[in-house]
Formats: sequence, structure tokens, C-alpha cells
Amino acid sequence: MTFQAAKGGFFDREKVRRSVDAATRKVLSKFGAFVRQRARSSIRQRKGTSPPGQPPYSHVGLLRKFILFAYDPDRKSVVIGPTLLREGSQAPRLLEHGGAADHRTETGARRLRYRPRPFMRPAFEREKVALPALWKNSVR
Repeated sequence: MTFQAAKGGFFDREKVRRSVDAATRKVLSKFGAFVRQRARSSIRQRKGTSPPGQPPYSHVGLLRKFILFAYDPDRKSVVIGPTLLREGSQAPRLLEHGGAADHRTETGARRLRYRPRPFMRPAFEREKVALPALWKNSVR
């Protein structure tokens, strides 16, 4: 056996790395899309306020519309969640985790307390179960 023939029997590391990177991007992008869709569908169009612990109700539709995902190639991860419509907006964080925020009006300022109405964490947890099936046979 010649040296070239023996060398041809080994893995091409760069080719394997590219295949794994492509599979990672594809699987995590699908996962991001599934979580985004589940989070969007959990936010229902209703009047009033949702019960604490349940996903928030949608009145205008902006929260549902601006839930996005993006694959981060440097970290080989996916980021999923609502975008901020205004700089300094705390609405998505307050809806997901609850907390307090200052509310200014013409007559003065008040501190308002928000109870959590999670929509991203439950969507992530529900879709996380299907992640191993997405990875199955993903590297070619």
C-alpha cells in the first residue's frame, strides 16, 4: 500500500468539520423556528389580562410579530426571543419573569408590579423534547 492510498483512508478533518457545522446550523435553525412558532401560538388574542403563570394575551399583536430567532455561528447556538421595539423597553422581560417598573404619567410616577406570564420558557421546554430527533442522522 502506498502512502497516498493509506492517507486517503483517513478522515478529512476539514470536510468532517464543515459537515458538522452545516448540520449544527440546520438543526439549531429548525429548533429556533419551532420554539418561535410555539411561543407565538401560545399568545392568544383576547381582551383583558391573562392569569398570572399563563402566556400573556395579545391586544395589538406586536409581541407575537416580533418574536424572532437567529443562529450565532461564532457560538454555534441559536438565540430565540422577542425583540425590543423601543430602546429601554422592559415589556418582554416583565412579561416573562415579572418584576417592578416605574410608570410615569402627567401627574407623577408610580412603581408598578408585574406578575410573570411566561411564554418563551414553556415553548422552549416543550420543543426541547424533540431536539434529539432533529439531531438524528443530521451529519452526512
